Amino acid sequence: FYEQANDVYQMVNNLTTEQGDIARYWANSPGETATPPGHWLAIMNQIAELRGLNLEQAAEMYALTGIAIGDAFISAWQAKYQDQLVRPVTYIRAYIDPDWQTLIGTPPFPEYPSGHSVVSGAAAAVLTDLFGEVTFLDTAQSPLGLPPRTFDSFDEAAQEAALSRLYGGVHFREAIDNGIEQGRCVAEETLRRAVIHRSS
Repeated sequence: FYEQANDVYQMVNNLTTEQGDIARYWANSPGETATPPGHWLAIMNQIAELRGLNLEQAAEMYALTGIAIGDAFISAWQAKYQDQLVRPVTYIRAYIDPDWQTLIGTPPFPEYPSGHSVVSGAAAAVLTDLFGEVTFLDTAQSPLGLPPRTFDSFDEAAQEAALSRLYGGVHFREAIDNGIEQGRCVAEETLRRAVIHRSS
């Protein structure tokens, strides 16, 4: 556990400019920017325009991805309050550096798993199932003056969103890695049930 906390501590204290930009881009702070589902909704809006989706295609995308995101949040928050793991800042201040600060604000709920990671893993898996590997320009944070980011796939965007929480200092790496996998599992179940429903 100390090694995981020290990993966060060293990462935040030695961030590159790019890593700091990534942390701020995906901060998705309530009341300031779109929350994680809102950010993925903005990505879906961009994909609908990029691919010229008709009404039926767009409805399928929003429905399946929305269901996966909703279930991802339920699964993440159930685990958070089951495990009740402390945040990196709590541990680091107690055992490594009492004056340490995170790059972005630490949310007021348990650490494990990373909600950004679970939601992003789920959204990316559904979108990849629907459209495959898609290169896209994400302009979701442009209204805040943050430059757009280009991704070669939905999974690349999800991985960046997940890692942003390490760069920001608010999650341990295990919460990020396991969170992405948890989100993918939620997406698989969403898609499996959708296929069953369509065929019945």
